[in-house]
Amino acid sequence: MADMIWAGRFTKQIDERVNDFNSSIKFDSRMYKSDIEGSIAHATMLGSCGIIDKGESEKIIEGLKGILADIENGSLPFDPAAEDIHMFVESELTKRLGATGKRLHTSRSRNDQVAVDIRLCLRDEVKEIRAYVKELIGTIITLAEGNLTTVMPGYTHLQRAQPITFAHHVLAYAQMLARDIGRLDDAAKRMNVNPLGSCALAGTTYPIDRQMTTDLLGFGEVMGNSLDGVSDRDFCIELASAISILMMHLSRFSEEIILWCSWEFKFVELDDAYATGSSIMPQKKNPDVTELIRGKTGRVYGDLNTLLTMMKGLPLAYNKDMQEDKEAIFDAVDTVKLCLKTFIPMLATMRVIPQNMRAAAARGFINATDCADYLVKKGMPFRDAYKATGTLVHICIEKGLTLETLPLDEYKAVCDIFDNDVFDAISLDTCVMQRNSEGGPAPDAVKKQLAALKGKLDALG
Repeated sequence: MADMIWAGRFTKQIDERVNDFNSSIKFDSRMYKSDIEGSIAHATMLGSCGIIDKGESEKIIEGLKGILADIENGSLPFDPAAEDIHMFVESELTKRLGATGKRLHTSRSRNDQVAVDIRLCLRDEVKEIRAYVKELIGTIITLAEGNLTTVMPGYTHLQRAQPITFAHHVLAYAQMLARDIGRLDDAAKRMNVNPLGSCALAGTTYPIDRQMTTDLLGFGEVMGNSLDGVSDRDFCIELASAISILMMHLSRFSEEIILWCSWEFKFVELDDAYATGSSIMPQKKNPDVTELIRGKTGRVYGDLNTLLTMMKGLPLAYNKDMQEDKEAIFDAVDTVKLCLKTFIPMLATMRVIPQNMRAAAARGFINATDCADYLVKKGMPFRDAYKATGTLVHICIEKGLTLETLPLDEYKAVCDIFDNDVFDAISLDTCVMQRNSEGGPAPDAVKKQLAALKGKLDALG
């Protein structure tokens, strides 16, 4: 085994078991493009500032571009014996350029190199996650536009509560997801700060230009403290938190779809391409996609807890514990992308069954509040109206009737304010159409929500 880059201080080769334990190439090799991008910016700055010869700077840059091309065309596989992606790239550069390649690491430490690489890598990942979330919101908008008048029961405590529309229901998730985009944007903004030039922890004696590398790499600003530059992983934790909340929203939506697919509800049916069968029960059609999303949510929560626990007791500055950041945050990133990529087409192909939704809405006295409101509009205090309506519901339950089928004389026996117009007031269509307050389920109110949501998405870019 070749000597490690830091081997001058040591008189023995590192034990193979320690080398395997210490190595991170298995999971940080995915940062090869970010590592090379950061190194090109660093080499450009070194040459521009006269820290190394301009000609050597140009050779290093060309060498790095050649390594990138070879990795991407498959002619340069990652060496599993390499300590990490940073040492792999630098060793390959030195093989190709000799002493010139060794000049790349001037005025740089692996500490600030790692810090810049993971920021660049995650910055790209956020863009990809964000694009998937926007696509999912667009899918929900399409689903809502096709179900503006699809009446269904709204629930509290998983008990039928008040009539709404399916469009109104699914748009609640679109609003959650829009907030998720805001959280991703916030995380990306705080992530987009340049730690390069912090070196090991205390900066450098070389006349570097940190603003140049900041501009070259597209960062918003320079990190103001070199200790913070190499020891900060807030951006990983914040992104994992944003992803955890996003996964929670996907999990809640998944749970509802699981319920809606069951024969007890049968509000929707998943396309056969997004369901599975049973090994023993021929009749089964299982919503495994949504169940897996629900399960993987706990996995992402674990990634967030890993990062929080890893960082909670670390003194400044860099500690090897922080190598554990990548597996956790990359797992969270990969998991949410996998879930979104599968959830979007599943939702787009899902069949809504309006007649079953309406049939469920017709049961469970979900128009009881509207019955009480009928009395209030005729002058009765709400609490008295509430009690009178509760009495009517009790009578209906005893007689096996609904508020729509209860005879008028039964209404009048409870309160003589009731008249024939009560049946129009408590019809499901009236109950939904009159809930036209801002943010409500009436089709006109939902159309305004759709317009506002589309405008918000356009503004988010």
